[in-house]
This record gives sequence, structure tokens and C-alpha cells, in this order.
Amino acid sequence: METLLMIGLLAALGALAVAIAFMDDLLVVTMLSGIFSFTCCAIFVLFDAPDVAFTEACVGAGVSTVLTLAAIRLTGRREKRVGRRASAVGLLVSTVCGLALVYGTLELPRFGDPAAPANLHVAPHYLNESAAEMGIPNVITSVLGAYRGYDTMGETVVVFTAALGVLLLLGGSQSRPLHRGDAPARADRDVILRSVATLFVPMTLFLAPYVQFHGAYSPGGGFQAGAILGGALILYGLVFGIDRLNRLVPERVLQVIAALGVLTYGGTGLVTLALGRNFLDYDALSAGPTGQQIGLTAIELGVFMTVTCVMTLLFQRFASRRSEP
Repeated sequence: METLLMIGLLAALGALAVAIAFMDDLLVVTMLSGIFSFTCCAIFVLFDAPDVAFTEACVGAGVSTVLTLAAIRLTGRREKRVGRRASAVGLLVSTVCGLALVYGTLELPRFGDPAAPANLHVAPHYLNESAAEMGIPNVITSVLGAYRGYDTMGETVVVFTAALGVLLLLGGSQSRPLHRGDAPARADRDVILRSVATLFVPMTLFLAPYVQFHGAYSPGGGFQAGAILGGALILYGLVFGIDRLNRLVPERVLQVIAALGVLTYGGTGLVTLALGRNFLDYDALSAGPTGQQIGLTAIELGVFMTVTCVMTLLFQRFASRRSEP
């Protein structure tokens, strides 16, 4: 049954990808992309990867859809058509790249092969020794925060850098208020949306810290919690208006907290260096699992701060701009 469900979901992904490629209505493309992301969430759950499904649901299906809709409001709904020659060249390049990727997969081990290099190198150590070395049962948190903490720090810096790039491209240092006729302002007068959001937003705000601090024992962590809290703030801005969101969490404050998140992560590594150990070697903080847990808590907090603020900042900057006449 699970195999049939997986085949059906993969077929749905293929059909959605083809439909998106042939659409020139950007609003429809955005909606189909959201469905594509939700389908990916189901596949991740079938693969026993709820942490990834968490993130895909919040970022891929939720926040990305909202930001794309905000961009469409600025640029227009219809894609500009190009000549047949340009389309033919694009099709040729895509086909060649696709065939090259398929050819590359022929050299990969079979899916789930226990003799694959990935299952014979460090994976056995992670699975067998994580609980004793880290003192927490969630192996994913141990890998992302400790065993491969450098990678996660790089991802956090990339998220922060992407936010800086978007803010610089959109220009200005703070959001500008919307006109009364703009979409987020109209949503402020919708009684149904306001009533539902009044119930939903507080529950989401409580869920975020639970996912943050319980990530060592269940699916979650800093990135997932940040995506949930950022999504809650974006929902608040969509329903109650961007001006109220800007008053609740000003852009200046979000920018500072986002930077502090990166500094918290990097600062944890600098502290371990100052104590005579390697960068991000949490044993410097305390011997045994206690030091690992202190270090993991610190860096997860940094990731949480950066992800939450970056997502909210991007929404504020897009939603506060007016479309060109």
C-alpha cells in the first residue's frame, strides 16, 4: 500500500511539474507550486522525515507562496511571451541537463542499499553513539547541531545573506505604509479571517517554542520553530494589515535580531575556541553530554532567531511596496 501511495505521489509531482512548465498565468503557477510543496511533504512523511516535512510545509507551501503572490502584485499576473527560438533553446538546454542528471543516477547505489557508502561510513556511528555522546534521542538534531554543526552554521549565514540581498534589491531601510485600497489592508476588514486568525495565531505562537525546545526529543528544532513563528507573524500581517505587523515587530528590530542569531551561532564557536577546544566543540562548555546539550541549545536558538526574522522581514518588505502604475 505504501509503495502504491508513493508511486501515486511521484506521478502527481511529475504532472504538476509539466503543468507548471506550460502555464503563463503566474497566479496559477504559484498555486500549483504550493500544491507541489504539499505533495513533497507527504513524500517526506512516508520517508520518515517529519523534520523536513515540517520545514517544507511552512516554507515551501506557506511562506514561499505568500512571497510569490506579493511579487506578482508588484510585477503583474501574466508572463511575458518570448519568441519560438528562445523557447526552443530553453527546451534543448533543459532536455540535455535532464538526460545528464538521469545518466548520473545510473552510478548511484540502489535506494535503501545497506552496503551503500553512506550507510557504511559515519552513519553507523551517528546512529549507535549519538544517544551516549549527546544525551538526546533525536539523532537528526545531533547530526545537524553537533556532528555537522559547520554545515548548519553555513546554512544560517546563507539565510541571513539572502535576506540582506533582498532588502538591498528592494531598496530603502524601512517599510512604507500601504494605501487603503491595497490587498492586506482590505483583509483587515474581513470578519471571518480576523476571527479565525485570532484563534489560530496564538496557538501557532505556542507551538513554535515547543518545537524549538523539544527538538532534541521529537521532530523540530530551530529552523522548524523559526518557520512556524515566521509563518504566524506573516498570517497576522495578512489578516490584520501590514501596518499593524510593522508596529508589532518593526523592521529595525527584526534586522538586529536576525544578525544576533548568526552572532549567537558563531559566538558559541568562538567561546569553545577561547576555552581551548575546536570551533563548535561543545565539550569545552562542560564535560560529557551536558556540554553538548548547552551548545545545541545555544546554536538552535541562533537559528530560530535568524529564520524567524528573515521570513518576517521578506514579507514586510514585499507587502509594503506598491505596484507600479
